Amino acid sequence: MAWSKFKLDEVTVRRTELLRLRRKGIPYDDPQVEELGYSSPAAARKDVVRALEAHRADEAAEVSIYRQMENERLDEELRRLEVLEDAAHKVLRNHHIVVNNGRVILHPDTDQPMEDDAPVLQAIDRLIKIEEARRRNGERRAKLNGLDMPVQTEVTGANGGPLAVSTADPDKLAALIAATSRLDGTAPANTATSTPDDEDDEGEDGRDGDGQE
Repeated sequence: MAWSKFKLDEVTVRRTELLRLRRKGIPYDDPQVEELGYSSPAAARKDVVRALEAHRADEAAEVSIYRQMENERLDEELRRLEVLEDAAHKVLRNHHIVVNNGRVILHPDTDQPMEDDAPVLQAIDRLIKIEEARRRNGERRAKLNGLDMPVQTEVTGANGGPLAVSTADPDKLAALIAATSRLDGTAPANTATSTPDDEDDEGEDGRDGDGQE
C-alpha cells in the first residue's frame, strides 16, 4: 500500500535528522538515534542505506536530464552550423567584382570588371571555423555520453623496455649514512691519540707516573 504524504514527510524528517547525527559521528546505538523512533541500531543503519540509495537515484536522474539537455543544445548548434555553411557556400558560388564609391573597377589590361577575392577568402575562412566548431561539438558529445575509450598510460624503461629496479649495496649504504652523520655533527672529531687519563698520569716535569723521565 502506498504511503500517505504525511507518512512520507515524517520519514523524510526522520532520515534527515539521522543523517545529521551520523555526520556528527553519533553511533547507531546512541540514545539520540533511538529517540527518533528506530527499534534497533540495525534498523537505523538500514534507513541510512535507503536514504543514500534514494540520493544516488536522484543524482542519477539529474545527470540524465542534464545529459539530455546538453545533447539537445549540441544538436541545435549543429543546425546553426549547417545554416552558416550553406551561406558560406553561396558566397563561393557567386561572382564578386570590385566596387569603389559605387563604381565598378575595371581591369586595366582586359577592361573587364575586376574580381573581388576578399569575399571568397572570408567564406573559406568561415568554412574552416565551422569545421573546427563541428569537431569540438563531436568531442563534447563523446565526453558527455561516455563514448571515448579510457586513456591508458604505460610506464616503461629505456627504448620501451622494462623498468630497471636495483637495490642498494648494504656496505655502501652504511658508509653513506656514516658520512652524512659526520657532516651533520657540530663539533670536529677528536684526532688525539692520548686520553684525558693518560695526560693526568704525566707530571708537570714531564715524568711519568713512576718518576722516570
